Amino acid sequence: MTLVIMAAGMGSRFGGLKQIEPIDENGNFIIDYSIYDVIKVGFTKVVFIIKKENYEIFRETVGKRVEKYINVEYAFQELDKLPSGYSVPVGRVKPWGTGHAILCSKDLVKENFAIINSDDFYGRDAFRVIAEFLKNVKNDEGVQTYAMAGYMVKNTLTENGSVKRGICSVKDGYLTKLIESKIERVDGVLEALPLDGGDKYIVSDDDTVSMNMFGFTPQIFDYLEKRFPEFLDEHKDNINECEYLIPTLVFEEIEKGLARVKVLKTDAVWQGITYREDKDKVVSEIKALVDKGEYPQGVWEKA
Repeated sequence: MTLVIMAAGMGSRFGGLKQIEPIDENGNFIIDYSIYDVIKVGFTKVVFIIKKENYEIFRETVGKRVEKYINVEYAFQELDKLPSGYSVPVGRVKPWGTGHAILCSKDLVKENFAIINSDDFYGRDAFRVIAEFLKNVKNDEGVQTYAMAGYMVKNTLTENGSVKRGICSVKDGYLTKLIESKIERVDGVLEALPLDGGDKYIVSDDDTVSMNMFGFTPQIFDYLEKRFPEFLDEHKDNINECEYLIPTLVFEEIEKGLARVKVLKTDAVWQGITYREDKDKVVSEIKALVDKGEYPQGVWEKA
């Protein structure tokens, strides 16, 4: 099993490269704890998706530290990684999105894999349920079976503002709907505002949300590759802003009857630095986990 870590994005609200912000007294990053967790549950390789310009600093600060314990490879997400016959539009600056990021790792990933963001602390239980799925998944003919870690809303919030989450509808253990929304607790009530411009609505603490932690078989690459030129043609009118997003693409497959997504409920608690003010809490919560013995002091010295 491989863990694919999307680390090409810059943290605009946080400022700078969030994924190389130390969060313990030993200089480790959130990403170190994620990799430690996946090693514990049986992953054997990690692929970092980064910008080529960040390769040296990323390898020096993250790669060299973890490559002693797990096979490490790098994929580069660049604007000009486009289908034959297409070129970067004048004025396009932002990356093409998470679907494009995953597609950039195609040549390095031939086995079942999970994807995560580099700057989110997911919790070991989430990696455990994804690992169990990846070890045992069997696809029906013509229909791919994927998985998604399903968190409780209350375990994914920050006290310092809103967060973007995919609010899920689930039937018989499988995902039926996902509404990308901005969520914030206001006067004790969780308000969700759909990013597509829909009306605001109320969610409960125990509702299921996606943290973009999916489990895939390599067949996902076939769909991403086939669909990308069509996506570019469809978005000529907003070509500088559109994003090729993995949740949207997965739902397209579901609606076409090509895939289904098993929702793996987890009681893991998310930690992350969405805003600079979040850092102190992340540092405190991870220190508490170290003090409880869930992680060794320094992480890698006793791995």
